[in-house]
Amino acid sequence: MKLHIVPPSAGLQWIRLGLQTFGRQPWALSVLFFLSMAAVSVASMLPLIGPVLALALLPTASLVMMVAAAEAWQHRTPTPALLLMAFRTGRQRLRILVHLGVLYAIGFGLLMLLSSTMDGGEFARVYLGLQPLNAELAQTPSFQRAMWLAMLLYLPLSLLFWHAPALAHWHQVSALKAMFFSIVACTRNMGAFLVYGLGWLVLMGVFGVGLGLVLTLLMLAVGPAAGILVVAGAMALAAVFFTSTVFSFRDCFSAPEAQELPQELP
Repeated sequence: MKLHIVPPSAGLQWIRLGLQTFGRQPWALSVLFFLSMAAVSVASMLPLIGPVLALALLPTASLVMMVAAAEAWQHRTPTPALLLMAFRTGRQRLRILVHLGVLYAIGFGLLMLLSSTMDGGEFARVYLGLQPLNAELAQTPSFQRAMWLAMLLYLPLSLLFWHAPALAHWHQVSALKAMFFSIVACTRNMGAFLVYGLGWLVLMGVFGVGLGLVLTLLMLAVGPAAGILVVAGAMALAAVFFTSTVFSFRDCFSAPEAQELPQELP
């Protein structure tokens, strides 16, 4: 395994390839993303351990979409069977994914704990769905400080886990090493990731404006049913985002022995 340094323009390439790959299998990737999020949501409903289990499943859910994107890029149809991928790839990979899940849950818990020092835990309770959000609460300085601190702290956490599940799956790197290599790859290629992030902000802004216009027209035509279309559109855009992440991994690290990753354009 070798780390590659890519130019900033690679960030736009990842977005383009994500859109192109999603276009090959839009229904399969959308359904798989929905099922992944549904599994996380169901896990969160379990008593006592639900929220922790849901957090622990997120790295695996991210990996499922990356593997699905690799399948779609190679003109194969990703199926819901990929949701059980962690249980079918051997004990070593499963153990690493479990470790990553536990570490992610701990990291997120610490993040929320630190943000609670700003507002007594109100932002954490709202974020976790334990307390409703209202305009008065959202405008309080303490709540806003907690929100911005949580966002600031989430950045290094996301970088630690951006490539980690893929490194565990394709290179069988231990959890701690995968997290270390992940944040090193992200920081060494910060230019590409900044372009990637800004590109997605622009894309989501354009999508939001367009969706707002379409929603206005649909409300006149189909009424409340337009809300379903809005949710479907948002889910599809999220699926495109997770589809694009596999290309950032492909370009930042040398290919594994098993050529399962999407290759360069012909």
